[in-house]
Amino acid sequence: MGDGRTSKLWMPLDNAALIFPAIRRRNWNNVFRQSVTLKEDIDPAVLQRAVNELMPRFPSFYLRLRRGVFWYYLEEVTAPPQVQEDYAYPLTFMTSKEMSRCCLRVLYYRNRIAVEFFHVLSDGGGAMTYLKTLTARYLSLRWGVDVPATDGVLDIHEPPATEELEDSFQRYAADHPAYCPEAEAYRLPGKRELGRFMRLVTGVIPGDALHALAHRCGCTVTVLLAAVMAECVIALQNEHVPKKRQKPVKITVPVDLRRLFPSRTLRNFALAVNPGVDPRLGTYTLEELCAAFTHQLAAEITPQRMAGRIAQNVEPQKNKLLKAVPIFLKTPVMRAVYDRRGERLGCLNVSNLGVQKLPAAMAPYVARMEFIIGVQYSYPNNCSVVTANGVTLVNMIRSIESSELERRFFSRLVELGVPVSIETNE
Repeated sequence: MGDGRTSKLWMPLDNAALIFPAIRRRNWNNVFRQSVTLKEDIDPAVLQRAVNELMPRFPSFYLRLRRGVFWYYLEEVTAPPQVQEDYAYPLTFMTSKEMSRCCLRVLYYRNRIAVEFFHVLSDGGGAMTYLKTLTARYLSLRWGVDVPATDGVLDIHEPPATEELEDSFQRYAADHPAYCPEAEAYRLPGKRELGRFMRLVTGVIPGDALHALAHRCGCTVTVLLAAVMAECVIALQNEHVPKKRQKPVKITVPVDLRRLFPSRTLRNFALAVNPGVDPRLGTYTLEELCAAFTHQLAAEITPQRMAGRIAQNVEPQKNKLLKAVPIFLKTPVMRAVYDRRGERLGCLNVSNLGVQKLPAAMAPYVARMEFIIGVQYSYPNNCSVVTANGVTLVNMIRSIESSELERRFFSRLVELGVPVSIETNE
């Protein structure tokens, strides 16, 4: 970052964030939402004060997107964003003009606080730290709740640590890249919605019931949900595509690399893994899918393997010729490469933030937490999951009219003995 004496602080994009400004379109960019629902209505003036007070503690979040000669970069904002009443549907399009002011927005509706992040700032793990700390500060200002700096809540009176601001991809890249050729996955069909509206279907599930089913299947909750999703996608492909023309069904599972490396970064530090099966080779039971996904993830998610994949991603960034190419030439090339390979390796995401522990002083005020990722540019469905206070929320979002995937997915969980309550934004 800059020295802050003669100019504004600035920050280069981390390795994962480099692609996001290049691939955004007029009707799509990579934005995600995290929210917390409290048991009392939100006071917007108090929420604004909390947002303001977090600014010195979270300098990597209060940034705007700028275009340089060779790369995009992030620059500090002169004032924190103004909280807004949530006025439409989750993940409304974040315009270039809005991102030139700040790459996050803070929203409230009745008793809900929501923060939406352009992905250049952080991933789900880093963003959750911001949301928890914001909520803790709001509760302190509103109700005098003394929330300790634990379970993902940071002390806002401490200065930000250098490690929180680092690009951990650069730090933990292996000496040699690990190239991972993969087959393209099946693309889910569907008639696109008019405009930018995205339909959201939320499954509210008792966390212990989901965990019990995963235990019976001998896998984690993430693997269980990915396997059930694969079952549903396989069935849909069987209905639309002759067997000999079918493609592998793969579910993209983002991996928080902080689990593998001792990183404290609040910026992006995740990689995606694409476990899957080829339906042309035969049929699969749910138990077989769970076993296959478990073994594939176990083989891929190791420090050594992930460090090699990090090195593969970092390698082009270090290329001296690429560094010297002006951004107006670099951007269309990055977009073309992404369109060719970036979204073709999975059918959709199952992004699970896991069980979010809350400080004991904070938990009684929280009804639930949510995590919503947007659809990708070239495929119309996505799924995101988080568990807090014993409640698991599975958010399935789509940009197409058909709700067939959601219907099959949640019906299958009910068939397996997991109670599901459905909410929608219809």
